[in-house]
Amino acid sequence: MIRLIAAGLLWMTTFAPNVQAQSPDRPDDRGYYDRGGYPGEAPGAYQGSHGGRDTYSEQEILARVEAFFGQGAENLAMAVQKVFREQGEPNGYVAGEEVGAALGVGLRYGRGVLSTRQTQDRPVFWQGPSIGLDLGVNVAKVFILIYRLPSEEYLFRRFPGVEGSLYFIGGVGVNYLQSGDTVIAPIRLGAGWRQGVSAGYMDFTERVHYNPF
Repeated sequence: MIRLIAAGLLWMTTFAPNVQAQSPDRPDDRGYYDRGGYPGEAPGAYQGSHGGRDTYSEQEILARVEAFFGQGAENLAMAVQKVFREQGEPNGYVAGEEVGAALGVGLRYGRGVLSTRQTQDRPVFWQGPSIGLDLGVNVAKVFILIYRLPSEEYLFRRFPGVEGSLYFIGGVGVNYLQSGDTVIAPIRLGAGWRQGVSAGYMDFTERVHYNPF
């Protein structure tokens, strides 16, 4: 397990790709605007000064997911549609990658970029324990939908898993994690979801955090 942890740390600090360069293209007309209509409102489209909305439509997210994972990814649209039916429109997302190491119990380390209507892409990191179903190290792409995020800074905390929220659609794994009113829905494609989509928590930080607990 120590070697697996070391492999994850090495990936985080040395060999991880520049995920910011891989993040989906943003609309050219996206700009800064005042925050508005945050916590306390029901799920749905927050109101802001960017075209009257502060959230992302299903069509926008589907386009970003397809650009991020590639057109060959099956069942991604079904997974995104299910999350939209259950949670509404997100007001942020993270596109990134994570490494999962498993030896009975797994660990994961991830890095990506946070995107909202209010800000340019912001680097974020996450780590935490998980259930590992096999032995080894996997690197997987992860697209995380974020709901009712009151501010960028609120993301930097621990999000425990929601019991019973795990589901699979083909090779796509999705589950919900929640802190306060904010819900995140990581979407993992292929073998990568085996290392830790179902249990534990995701602890988001502004810098690389070596302790997964």
